[in-house]
Amino acid sequence: MAASGESQQAQQSWRYCGGQIKLWREEASVSRQALAEEAGYDYEYVKSMECGRRRPTLRLLQTADQLCGARGKLVAGHEYLKPERFLSYAEDYVRYEAEAISLGFYQPLHIPGLLQTEETMRALLNAYLPPLDDETVEERVAGRLGRQALLGKQTRAFSFVIGEAALRNPVGGRDVHKRQLFRLVEVGKARNVTVQMLPFVGAGPGVDGPFVLVETGEHEVLVFEEGQETGRLYTDAEKVSAIVQRHAMILRQALSPEESARFIAKLAEEL
Repeated sequence: MAASGESQQAQQSWRYCGGQIKLWREEASVSRQALAEEAGYDYEYVKSMECGRRRPTLRLLQTADQLCGARGKLVAGHEYLKPERFLSYAEDYVRYEAEAISLGFYQPLHIPGLLQTEETMRALLNAYLPPLDDETVEERVAGRLGRQALLGKQTRAFSFVIGEAALRNPVGGRDVHKRQLFRLVEVGKARNVTVQMLPFVGAGPGVDGPFVLVETGEHEVLVFEEGQETGRLYTDAEKVSAIVQRHAMILRQALSPEESARFIAKLAEEL
């Protein structure tokens, strides 16, 4: 199975609310330029929201409501426009993740979301391009923090292999990254969680990108792969077998959990 872009339901909400802004604006004889200037946006940004290509912001709804005399009718639409906590292409994966009995993560460039501190989350989301609005950042942080409750379910197994590059990259600055590294060491002490570091080893399956192996309660194994703007969750036996083989090799090349903890703690202490 494959995931697509923004969910159809979200796009329909964007188009409907954007269309309502346009209808109220035209009825009140308010130009798009006047609305843009009053809201502090440029003309094309407002146009894209009215046309449903972007999510209408609360600020635009409030400004249009006031200028057009909508008496709260436009602002009421904001309830249906709250940003999604997860990227639309990851929604299926998140549902499977919540019910999985075991999860095996490989991430060469980032600290996996389930292990990120809130500071790391915010640093990554604030650096996202195109830039996210504050409301979306807050929803994404809340979504990630909520997912971390899974680690407390001791009957589920979690395996994380993190590339050396991710461990050495000081996301958020030295102090933030130091706290992040110590969190990895702490989380790795749980009996249902293993955290391992994959050192720079040259050529090998570790250079082919991140993935997650998901084992369901029915003992079906799925794979989730994520790229810059896409994500794929699939069950095809041949594809799953290939990732299982790569994962096995990555585990062989990684430091043991004990060696990894010492390595990560040493990196933190050197910051």
